[in-house]
Amino acid sequence: MNNEATSISSEEKILTGDRATGSLHLGHYVGSLSRRIDLQHQYHQTILIADLQGLTDNGFNPTKVSSNILNLMADYLAVGIDPTKTTICLQSALPALSELTMYYSNLVSVSRLQRNPTVKNEIANKEFGTSIPTGFLTYPISQAADITAFKGTLIPVGDDQLPMIEQTNEIVRKINTIADKKVLVECKPLLSKTPRLPSPDGKNKMSKSMNNCIFLGASEKEITKAVKGMYTDANHLRVDDPGQIEGNIAFTYLDAFHPDADLVQSLKDHYQRGGLGDSKVKAVLNDCLQELLAPIRSQRELFLSDKAELLATLKAGTVSAHEETQQVLLDVKGLFGLNLFEI
Repeated sequence: MNNEATSISSEEKILTGDRATGSLHLGHYVGSLSRRIDLQHQYHQTILIADLQGLTDNGFNPTKVSSNILNLMADYLAVGIDPTKTTICLQSALPALSELTMYYSNLVSVSRLQRNPTVKNEIANKEFGTSIPTGFLTYPISQAADITAFKGTLIPVGDDQLPMIEQTNEIVRKINTIADKKVLVECKPLLSKTPRLPSPDGKNKMSKSMNNCIFLGASEKEITKAVKGMYTDANHLRVDDPGQIEGNIAFTYLDAFHPDADLVQSLKDHYQRGGLGDSKVKAVLNDCLQELLAPIRSQRELFLSDKAELLATLKAGTVSAHEETQQVLLDVKGLFGLNLFEI
């Protein structure tokens, strides 16, 4: 287990998840999946497949979301997420999450949502203009419902998601003020120590929506093609020329994925001195990624060959999560005097 896992209190409850809008890629692997694999062995961890949040910008293309739910399940299991140690559940099958979102929405103004830096950036990136889906604008409230429903205390995020944590804690404080006691707990961010993985061309971060990914299920040919087209040093025109490491995407990937740091450092030194061609650097990277992804691809195909079993595993985790989230819903519902009876 890594040092990060041993430094976290065993009492922490970790909530993480992914939108069901596509398969996972190397950016997810280095940014979140490898961390989840480590943390699951010692802490209470829940992974939420956020299909409802996937609809916030795919409302007119719902099959993009529904068709990717089991793809996410296969990705999780293939990389080593253990459903006996990590609860994997489906957002749309947990009614408490939607109902909590409704209660919380009455405590947050539209102007507050519009000021959220994460929301502002996402709206700009998606070029909604004035046609912003209501669900998209309010997804910070939905995330707050997710976090509080699972009593999440530690939330793995990138620094761009810190405003979401802040907004969740604002809602928690408002609920506790209404109750005049501590009903909900505030959460803390667990920031990634790994920089965002750039796309192979170096122009953007690796992103499903930008179609610039190396997916976990990528074939040998797809991996090789991506590595061959990877940006290196535009001024490294001859093998004998000294090369630049900074901004060289091939070396960024070697740093992220190659298990032998000493070998990578020797390649860097050689490249900077001159005498090492891009093709040899990429050959080392290609071998590394092929070795990493081959067993994941094989396991992924195996899991997808039995979708009934995948669905059963997801359902079992969701049933367990339902019991947990319903209790929080009842507590919050009572604050609003709306727990007159149950049906």
